[in-house]
Amino acid sequence: MTVVPDTQSAADLGTDSGPRPEFGAKAVNSWDEFSPLREIVVGDATGAGVPSQTDVSAWLNDYPELTLSEREQVGGQFPKRAVEETNEDLADLVTTLREMGVVVHQPPASDHEQEFGGPGWKTKGRHSYCPRDLALVIGSTIIEAPSPSRGRYFELSNMRDLFQDYLRRGAHWLGAPRPQLRDELFLTDEDGNPTLGEAEPAFEAANVLRLGHDVFYQVSRSGNELGLRWLESTLELLGNIRVHPLRGLYRGTHIDSTITFLRPGLVLLNPERVTEDTIPEPLKGWDVIWCPPINEPVAPLLSRTLSTPWVGMNLLMVSPELAIVDGNQTELIREMEKKGITVAPRRLRHSRVLGGGFHCVTLDTVREGGPERYLD
Repeated sequence: MTVVPDTQSAADLGTDSGPRPEFGAKAVNSWDEFSPLREIVVGDATGAGVPSQTDVSAWLNDYPELTLSEREQVGGQFPKRAVEETNEDLADLVTTLREMGVVVHQPPASDHEQEFGGPGWKTKGRHSYCPRDLALVIGSTIIEAPSPSRGRYFELSNMRDLFQDYLRRGAHWLGAPRPQLRDELFLTDEDGNPTLGEAEPAFEAANVLRLGHDVFYQVSRSGNELGLRWLESTLELLGNIRVHPLRGLYRGTHIDSTITFLRPGLVLLNPERVTEDTIPEPLKGWDVIWCPPINEPVAPLLSRTLSTPWVGMNLLMVSPELAIVDGNQTELIREMEKKGITVAPRRLRHSRVLGGGFHCVTLDTVREGGPERYLD
């Protein structure tokens, strides 16, 4: 049975109360994006929204295309229908994963309407929809990332009970230096577009993809060079894990709608952001699926969306032979099936509005894989 502190029930942690699959003795073990999945966290869209876009850190990562006058009109919770239908889709995802034999945790969402702040700034929270975004699991270690978004400062608060349970059972849990998020971190380019500066280490976990002994880090609006250096220095302590910087592929935010590892030697690439000439050097020679045109899940309820249509390639590998993919992506599903991957089509109707597909809304904490050298 799932072990929880005496003062809390499994329901308090949003935890599957069924038997935990045996895999070694490690409470946490996840080194890659595709080896057989044993335990996972799923997000909760309750109370999801965006902070006021007059906050420069929100403008940077939420809607960087907005003008100042437009930014003054944007902020608050998402439409009730989008949140309710998303929670229906997440509930179906939880059921699907449990039917596949995976232990699932779904901690209740935090209250993101409470105002908080730091030196020179105040904001409200964002959501508990994407546990992947700020928590990076490397082997038996959970790393809390130093997000450059002020509204995400306390976003992992609903995960603390679960992480403490993992800690009690032998996992390692650490955090990057807490950023101050002063105005000098947030710059603009020559065209007046927001960019992330280098005043302090700042990155999100979703800037990182794991491949056993190697990880890839995308330098972008949600991850700077100093954040890359901090991660490199930290992963040296966890076993001299190699970090491969990705620069110039995608200047937006996260990596998981640009590159998706499907299994050793097979990668899904975004043809709008990657070309034959710009495939990262370590992946040259791998078999490539160039993602076909993406179908819109549904017409967005809002004209502004946190994700591009390419969120449709944001999928979850349950094993090297099984994937959960947006059911609207029929061409992508066919291409994956040609490679021998069975697809379980599911839906996330408002993935663009809320900003996350099946990879974003989950955080795998136990997989069977180890620190393999897939690139040697």
